Amino acid sequence: MSLYLLFLMMATLTVLSPGPGVVMTLTNALRYGLKGTLGGILGIAFGALIIAAISATSLGILLATSATIFTILKFAGALYLLYLGIKLWKAPPLNLEGQHLHKASFSKRFLEGLSLQLTNPKAIFFFLSIFPQFIDKNEINYVMQFSILVLTYSSLVVIIHCLYAFFARKARMWLTSQRGGKIINKGASMTFLFFGFSLATAKQ
Repeated sequence: MSLYLLFLMMATLTVLSPGPGVVMTLTNALRYGLKGTLGGILGIAFGALIIAAISATSLGILLATSATIFTILKFAGALYLLYLGIKLWKAPPLNLEGQHLHKASFSKRFLEGLSLQLTNPKAIFFFLSIFPQFIDKNEINYVMQFSILVLTYSSLVVIIHCLYAFFARKARMWLTSQRGGKIINKGASMTFLFFGFSLATAKQ
Protein backbone atom coordinates (compact mmCIF):
# COMPACT_ATOMS: atom_id res chain seq x y z
CA MET A 1 0.00 0.00 0.00
CA SER A 2 3.01 2.29 -0.30
CA LEU A 3 1.63 3.53 -3.62
CA TYR A 4 -1.80 4.44 -2.22
CA LEU A 5 -1.43 8.17 -2.89
CA LEU A 6 -0.46 7.47 -6.50
CA PHE A 7 -3.49 5.17 -6.81
CA LEU A 8 -5.72 7.87 -5.29
CA MET A 9 -4.48 10.40 -7.83
CA MET A 10 -4.88 8.06 -10.81
CA ALA A 11 -8.31 6.90 -9.67
CA THR A 12 -9.46 10.50 -9.17
CA LEU A 13 -8.34 11.49 -12.66
CA THR A 14 -9.96 8.38 -14.15
CA VAL A 15 -13.33 9.03 -12.48
CA LEU A 16 -13.11 12.78 -13.14
CA SER A 17 -12.39 12.41 -16.86
CA PRO A 18 -15.49 12.63 -19.10
CA GLY A 19 -16.99 9.29 -20.03
CA PRO A 20 -20.31 7.47 -20.40
CA GLY A 21 -20.95 7.48 -16.64
CA VAL A 22 -20.40 11.23 -16.36
CA VAL A 23 -22.71 11.85 -19.31
CA MET A 24 -25.44 9.76 -17.64
CA THR A 25 -25.06 11.62 -14.35
CA LEU A 26 -25.28 15.03 -16.04
CA THR A 27 -28.32 13.99 -18.06
CA ASN A 28 -30.10 12.56 -15.02
CA ALA A 29 -29.32 15.70 -13.01
CA LEU A 30 -30.94 17.87 -15.65
CA ARG A 31 -33.97 15.64 -16.17
CA TYR A 32 -34.69 14.54 -12.61
CA GLY A 33 -32.80 16.81 -10.22
CA LEU A 34 -30.11 15.90 -7.70
CA LYS A 35 -32.16 13.21 -5.97
CA GLY A 36 -32.85 11.57 -9.31
CA THR A 37 -29.13 11.03 -9.94
CA LEU A 38 -28.48 8.91 -6.83
CA GLY A 39 -29.74 5.62 -8.29
CA GLY A 40 -27.54 5.94 -11.37
CA ILE A 41 -24.50 7.06 -9.35
CA LEU A 42 -24.80 4.14 -6.93
CA GLY A 43 -25.30 1.79 -9.89
CA ILE A 44 -22.06 3.08 -11.43
CA ALA A 45 -20.24 2.67 -8.10
CA PHE A 46 -21.57 -0.88 -7.64
CA GLY A 47 -20.59 -1.71 -11.20
CA ALA A 48 -17.04 -0.68 -10.32
CA LEU A 49 -17.10 -3.14 -7.40
CA ILE A 50 -18.18 -5.96 -9.72
CA ILE A 51 -15.50 -5.20 -12.32
CA ALA A 52 -12.90 -5.01 -9.56
CA ALA A 53 -14.04 -8.37 -8.16
CA ILE A 54 -13.77 -9.91 -11.64
CA SER A 55 -10.29 -8.50 -12.06
CA ALA A 56 -9.24 -10.21 -8.82
CA THR A 57 -10.43 -13.68 -9.85
CA SER A 58 -9.43 -16.25 -12.43
CA LEU A 59 -12.22 -14.85 -14.62
CA GLY A 60 -10.22 -11.63 -14.81
CA ILE A 61 -7.21 -13.58 -16.03
CA LEU A 62 -9.43 -15.39 -18.56
CA LEU A 63 -10.83 -12.11 -19.87
CA ALA A 64 -7.31 -10.74 -20.19
CA THR A 65 -5.97 -13.79 -22.06
CA SER A 66 -8.91 -15.20 -24.05
CA ALA A 67 -9.35 -13.45 -27.37
CA THR A 68 -12.84 -14.90 -27.86
CA ILE A 69 -14.25 -13.78 -24.50
CA PHE A 70 -12.54 -10.41 -24.83
CA THR A 71 -14.11 -9.93 -28.28
CA ILE A 72 -17.62 -10.89 -27.07
CA LEU A 73 -17.39 -8.51 -24.11
CA LYS A 74 -15.93 -5.79 -26.30
CA PHE A 75 -18.66 -5.85 -28.94
CA ALA A 76 -21.49 -6.26 -26.42
CA GLY A 77 -20.30 -3.13 -24.62
CA ALA A 78 -19.70 -1.26 -27.87
CA LEU A 79 -23.21 -2.01 -29.17
CA TYR A 80 -24.78 -0.80 -25.93
CA LEU A 81 -22.82 2.46 -26.00
CA LEU A 82 -23.63 3.01 -29.68
CA TYR A 83 -27.32 2.40 -28.92
CA LEU A 84 -27.23 5.05 -26.18
CA GLY A 85 -25.45 7.46 -28.52
CA ILE A 86 -28.00 7.07 -31.33
CA LYS A 87 -30.87 7.34 -28.85
CA LEU A 88 -29.52 10.62 -27.47
CA TRP A 89 -28.80 12.01 -30.95
CA LYS A 90 -32.46 11.57 -31.89
CA ALA A 91 -33.79 12.82 -28.56
CA PRO A 92 -35.46 16.27 -28.48
CA PRO A 93 -33.86 19.05 -26.37
CA LEU A 94 -34.51 18.75 -22.66
CA ASN A 95 -37.78 20.37 -21.67
CA LEU A 96 -38.33 20.40 -17.93
CA GLU A 97 -41.16 22.90 -17.77
CA GLY A 98 -44.11 21.46 -15.93
CA GLN A 99 -42.29 18.21 -15.15
CA HIS A 100 -41.85 16.70 -11.70
CA LEU A 101 -38.10 16.67 -11.29
CA HIS A 102 -37.91 13.81 -8.78
CA LYS A 103 -40.08 11.33 -10.65
CA ALA A 104 -37.14 9.10 -11.61
CA SER A 105 -37.34 5.48 -10.47
CA PHE A 106 -34.38 4.69 -8.20
CA SER A 107 -34.22 1.03 -9.26
CA LYS A 108 -34.40 1.91 -12.96
CA ARG A 109 -31.61 4.49 -12.67
CA PHE A 110 -29.55 2.03 -10.58
CA LEU A 111 -29.81 -0.68 -13.25
CA GLU A 112 -28.98 1.82 -15.99
CA GLY A 113 -25.89 2.98 -14.10
CA LEU A 114 -24.87 -0.61 -13.35
CA SER A 115 -25.23 -1.83 -16.95
CA LEU A 116 -23.44 1.24 -18.25
CA GLN A 117 -20.48 0.79 -15.90
CA LEU A 118 -20.17 -2.90 -16.73
CA THR A 119 -19.66 -1.93 -20.39
CA ASN A 120 -17.62 1.18 -19.70
CA PRO A 121 -14.23 0.83 -21.49
CA LYS A 122 -12.63 3.32 -19.11
CA ALA A 123 -13.56 1.28 -16.01
CA ILE A 124 -12.76 -2.07 -17.64
CA PHE A 125 -9.34 -0.86 -18.76
CA PHE A 126 -8.57 0.62 -15.34
CA PHE A 127 -9.45 -2.50 -13.33
CA LEU A 128 -8.04 -5.13 -15.69
CA SER A 129 -4.84 -3.29 -16.62
CA ILE A 130 -3.98 -0.61 -14.04
CA PHE A 131 -5.64 -1.64 -10.78
CA PRO A 132 -3.73 -4.95 -10.26
CA GLN A 133 -0.41 -3.08 -10.37
CA PHE A 134 -1.20 -1.40 -7.03
CA ILE A 135 -1.71 -4.66 -5.15
CA ASP A 136 1.39 -6.27 -3.68
CA LYS A 137 0.83 -10.02 -4.05
CA ASN A 138 3.77 -10.71 -1.76
CA GLU A 139 1.95 -9.22 1.22
CA ILE A 140 -0.29 -11.39 3.38
CA ASN A 141 -3.17 -8.91 3.60
CA TYR A 142 -4.19 -9.23 -0.05
CA VAL A 143 -7.91 -9.02 0.73
CA MET A 144 -7.44 -5.89 2.84
CA GLN A 145 -5.39 -4.19 0.10
CA PHE A 146 -8.02 -5.08 -2.48
CA SER A 147 -10.90 -3.86 -0.27
CA ILE A 148 -9.27 -0.53 0.54
CA LEU A 149 -8.48 0.26 -3.10
CA VAL A 150 -11.88 -0.80 -4.41
CA LEU A 151 -13.80 1.11 -1.72
CA THR A 152 -11.63 4.14 -2.44
CA TYR A 153 -12.49 4.01 -6.13
CA SER A 154 -16.21 3.50 -5.50
CA SER A 155 -16.25 6.35 -2.96
CA LEU A 156 -14.60 8.62 -5.51
CA VAL A 157 -17.31 7.69 -8.03
CA VAL A 158 -20.05 8.75 -5.61
CA ILE A 159 -18.32 11.99 -4.54
CA ILE A 160 -17.21 13.16 -8.00
CA HIS A 161 -20.48 12.26 -9.73
CA CYS A 162 -22.46 14.06 -7.03
CA LEU A 163 -20.32 17.15 -7.70
CA TYR A 164 -20.99 16.81 -11.43
CA ALA A 165 -24.72 16.58 -10.70
CA PHE A 166 -24.60 19.61 -8.39
CA PHE A 167 -22.86 21.84 -10.94
CA ALA A 168 -25.14 20.57 -13.72
CA ARG A 169 -28.12 21.77 -11.68
CA LYS A 170 -26.46 25.17 -11.25
CA ALA A 171 -26.16 25.47 -15.04
CA ARG A 172 -29.66 24.09 -15.61
CA MET A 173 -31.12 27.29 -17.08
CA TRP A 174 -28.61 27.32 -19.95
CA LEU A 175 -28.43 23.57 -20.45
CA THR A 176 -32.21 23.24 -20.66
CA SER A 177 -32.66 26.11 -23.11
CA GLN A 178 -33.38 25.20 -26.73
CA ARG A 179 -29.77 25.82 -27.74
CA GLY A 180 -28.24 24.33 -24.59
CA GLY A 181 -30.51 21.30 -24.81
CA LYS A 182 -29.37 20.55 -28.34
CA ILE A 183 -25.73 20.98 -27.37
CA ILE A 184 -25.97 18.65 -24.35
CA ASN A 185 -27.84 16.01 -26.36
CA LYS A 186 -25.45 16.11 -29.32
CA GLY A 187 -22.39 16.33 -27.08
CA ALA A 188 -23.54 13.42 -24.92
CA SER A 189 -24.46 11.43 -28.03
CA MET A 190 -21.03 11.97 -29.59
CA THR A 191 -19.38 10.95 -26.31
CA PHE A 192 -21.29 7.66 -26.21
CA LEU A 193 -20.57 7.03 -29.91
CA PHE A 194 -16.87 7.82 -29.43
CA PHE A 195 -16.53 5.38 -26.51
CA GLY A 196 -18.56 2.80 -28.41
CA PHE A 197 -16.26 2.95 -31.44
CA SER A 198 -13.21 3.07 -29.13
CA LEU A 199 -14.33 -0.09 -27.37
CA ALA A 200 -15.17 -1.85 -30.64
CA THR A 201 -11.71 -1.14 -32.05
CA ALA A 202 -9.79 -1.81 -28.83
CA LYS A 203 -7.15 -4.50 -28.99
CA GLN A 204 -6.55 -7.03 -26.27
